[in-house]
Amino acid sequence: MSGFSAAWLALREPADRRARAPGAAALGTLAHHWGGGGPAMALDLGSGTGSNRRWLAPRLPTATRWTLVDHDAALLELARTSDPSPPPAVRRLDLARELDQLEFPRRGLVTAAALLDLVSAEWLGALAQRCRQAEAAVVFALTYDGRSHCKPMDVDDRLIVALVNQHQGRDKGFGPALGPLAAAAAARVFAAAGYRVCRVQSDWRIDADEPALQAELLAGWAAAATEQAPGAAARIAAWLARRRAHLARGRSRLSVGHEDLYGWPEAPAG
Repeated sequence: MSGFSAAWLALREPADRRARAPGAAALGTLAHHWGGGGPAMALDLGSGTGSNRRWLAPRLPTATRWTLVDHDAALLELARTSDPSPPPAVRRLDLARELDQLEFPRRGLVTAAALLDLVSAEWLGALAQRCRQAEAAVVFALTYDGRSHCKPMDVDDRLIVALVNQHQGRDKGFGPALGPLAAAAAARVFAAAGYRVCRVQSDWRIDADEPALQAELLAGWAAAATEQAPGAAARIAAWLARRRAHLARGRSRLSVGHEDLYGWPEAPAG
């Protein structure tokens, strides 16, 4: 379940790829878990247009058969026809309500990007149990962790980030969302399920040469902040106008904190 447009997913993909670069080393640890052979199957949850597969597939230790899962048929069709080849299998499914209908790859890979901060604690626990039962390795990328910074600084930046983080805890379809707590919660839940986990920061760093991405992100923050605090709408609009002025002058820089989690079961499931 992605819930995002193809245009937004395309806009953010270059930032995603840059942010995930440090995680390439962690994949070597997973390769050791696989014994150098790699998983025969991979399941990508909330795949959108397939950007997670495009980043992971060339970095896995062997060719892997992919199944991409999303609720949006149009995004799945884009994912099916995008590189790398061969085309993946796709399945349209509502992850919030139909997770139990998925077959998890036995000793394969379960992965998702920009998903865990949208889900509830209960859903995350169910996911960990399904992964553990399958003895699957896991890669959960680009989980928002609540750290956002703007340059030049503005007196209301802290207010906006606080409101956005509160908004992130609203129900996104899975129940009350973990939001900025998701990265730490995922590490804790998978460790409790018998996983060895490796956490890697994967922060977005967006410079002035990506004005379209910055503009969308700033507008999204302002909209979320206004939903959270309607009484502060005028103050939030003024903040957005100031930030857009920085952007128009080529001065704006944004960073957004994310975390990637890599994990593998320490012993066969009982």
